[in-house]
Amino acid sequence: MTLDPQVVAWRAARAAAGVTPLYAQTLTEARAADLAAIRAGAGAVEPVEEVRDTTVPGPAGPLPVRIHRPAGDGPLPTLVYLFGGGWTLGSVDTADGICRRLVNLTGCQTVTVGYRLAPEHPFPAAVEDCQAALRHLVANAAEFRVDPRRLAVGGDSAGGNLAAAVTLLARADGGPALAAQVLVYPNTDQRPGSRPAGDEDPLLFNRHSVAWYRGHYLADPGDAAHPLASPLLADDLSGLPPALVVTAGHDPLHAEGRRYAERLGEAGVPTETVDYPGMVHGFFAMPGVFDAGRDAQERVAAFLRRHFGLDPATTRATVGTENG
Repeated sequence: MTLDPQVVAWRAARAAAGVTPLYAQTLTEARAADLAAIRAGAGAVEPVEEVRDTTVPGPAGPLPVRIHRPAGDGPLPTLVYLFGGGWTLGSVDTADGICRRLVNLTGCQTVTVGYRLAPEHPFPAAVEDCQAALRHLVANAAEFRVDPRRLAVGGDSAGGNLAAAVTLLARADGGPALAAQVLVYPNTDQRPGSRPAGDEDPLLFNRHSVAWYRGHYLADPGDAAHPLASPLLADDLSGLPPALVVTAGHDPLHAEGRRYAERLGEAGVPTETVDYPGMVHGFFAMPGVFDAGRDAQERVAAFLRRHFGLDPATTRATVGTENG
C-alpha cells in the first residue's frame, strides 16, 4: 500500500525537523511532545456551547473528566471518550479537539475520562478507572445530563482498547447498557509477536512504538493474554453494542483492528468498518494535517447520530459560545 501524499509530506517535515521517536525519549519528554504534536495537528479549535472540567470518584481517588456540551437542555446522548497514548501518555487535553468536533458534528455531549497512566499505574488500573467513571455517570445521570438510553463509549488507539474492555465489563456486569462503541485503530492483541514484521520507519508509529507502550502498561508480561488487555482474546464477543472500527493501512495495529471487527461480526454484533489504506496511526487526531482525519471524524459522527437517533440536520446549529 502506498502512503497518502499528505502523509509523505508530513513525514518529510518531521525528518527535516529532526523529530525524535517518542520511544527514544524520557517519559517526561514524550508526554510533553505527544501533547504538543496532537495540538499542532488538530487544526482550528472549534467552539462548543460549554466545556466543564470536574472529577468523578475512581478506585484510587478522584478522576478528572472533561465535559463538552452542545446547546440545549435536558438529558443528552453521551459519548464517553477515552484518549489514546499507549496507556502511558495523554490526558483529557489530548482528546479535546476530537471531542469538540464530535459534539458539533453530532449534537451529543462527550465526557473524556482522565484515567491513571502507566508505568506508575499499570494494567488494569486504566480499565478500572474507565469502568468506574462510566458507572458513576450513569448512576448520576441527572447531574451530568446523561441520557442513559443513549450512551456510547469510544476511543482511539489505547483508548479504543479501553473502550473495548469497558464493553466487555458492562456485558459481564449486566450494564450499563451501551448504544454503540467506536474503536479507532484499537490495540486488541498485546501478545509479543502477534504483529507481522514490516517497515520500522522511526518517523512513523511502528512495532518499536507498540513494544515501548506495552512494556510500560503490562508490568506482568503474562497479562497480555488477559481479555481486558487483549480484547481479541475474549472467548465470546456476542451481546456487545454495535461497533464502528476505524483502521489505517500503514499502522502496526491494522491487522488486529480488522480481525477484531471480523470477530464482532461473526459473533452477531452489528459492525461497520472504515479503512484508510494510505494513512498512519494517529491520523484521526490530526484533521488539521490529514483530510482523512476529518473524514474519519465525520464518519464517526454519522455512526453516532444513527445510533443516538439524532437528526443530522440539527448538528451544526449546536456550535455556540463557550462557557464553563
